[in-house]
Amino acid sequence: MSIKKWMLPEGVEEALPPTSWELEDLRRKLLDGFRKRGYELILPPLIEHLDALLTGTAQDLDARTFKFTDPASGRLLGLRSDMTPQAARIAARRFGDQAVVRLCYLGTVLRAQPDALGGPRSPRQVGCEIFGEAGIAADLEVIDLMLRTLRGAGLKKAHLDLGHVGIYRAVSAKLALDPDDEAVLFDILQRKSQPDLAEFAQARSLKPRVVKVFAELMELNGDVTVLQRARETLKAAGPAVQAALDTLDQVVRKLRAESPKLPIHVDLAELRGYSYHTGIVFAAFAPGHGREIARGGRYDGVGAEFGVARPATGFSADLNELLRLAQ
Repeated sequence: MSIKKWMLPEGVEEALPPTSWELEDLRRKLLDGFRKRGYELILPPLIEHLDALLTGTAQDLDARTFKFTDPASGRLLGLRSDMTPQAARIAARRFGDQAVVRLCYLGTVLRAQPDALGGPRSPRQVGCEIFGEAGIAADLEVIDLMLRTLRGAGLKKAHLDLGHVGIYRAVSAKLALDPDDEAVLFDILQRKSQPDLAEFAQARSLKPRVVKVFAELMELNGDVTVLQRARETLKAAGPAVQAALDTLDQVVRKLRAESPKLPIHVDLAELRGYSYHTGIVFAAFAPGHGREIARGGRYDGVGAEFGVARPATGFSADLNELLRLAQ
């Protein structure tokens, strides 16, 4: 007689004792810490109207979002695949009269596709967002919270990766590429493939001086001395690039002053979240673990679709993964 095996879908996991208790203890610890720092807890719904989940900067989540029709209204609904767009909606609609809003959240999200091959499809997402502050003080606050979150989970040796999508945006804007070519160039930079860049440039008759900037951009990664090299290498790239380098330099100096031993890596061709981030981007990595364990960045202009456009910055991580790595 065959035995029926009840298997969970690929990428979906459940927590049982003692892990479930450890997750709950960590949840309480992190949320208490956010509360002490002045962050308000939000508990968004698991489902929303699809157009609200994918509005504005959240459009890149389309492929990761489960969709279905609401029997009650006939409208398309979606299961949240990221809580950040929900936080942006809540900040705009519920806290629109406040100049600065600090929100935190923790809950399960569901994804039709994982972020990376073999990644989870039901993370327990934890994060913090600041709406209404445009200066680097907000970015530094969020980075500090991210690192405190990792330490609170027991991860003491994480290192920080920094980038700035404004550099690539400023350089690529001069090419006036169509969306398809823009996507190809973006992929080439993420893979840091010099041969593919040369082939791409030749096929589209790009000017050698512009191609040279992209080629140099691929090589600008390493420790914080990369920023000084970048100032010389990208001198002719324009004021927007220099302004982005200034921002990164200020952030590094502040981080160094607060945490002299924090390992910092700079990658000017790192474009995580390029479709919605507008400035500095950051991620944390753990030794021996290939994927980022937390990430974030600036995404100014969020909330415009809801009537309150303002600067924003934040981070998120997967509570399941943090606990797993700390054990």
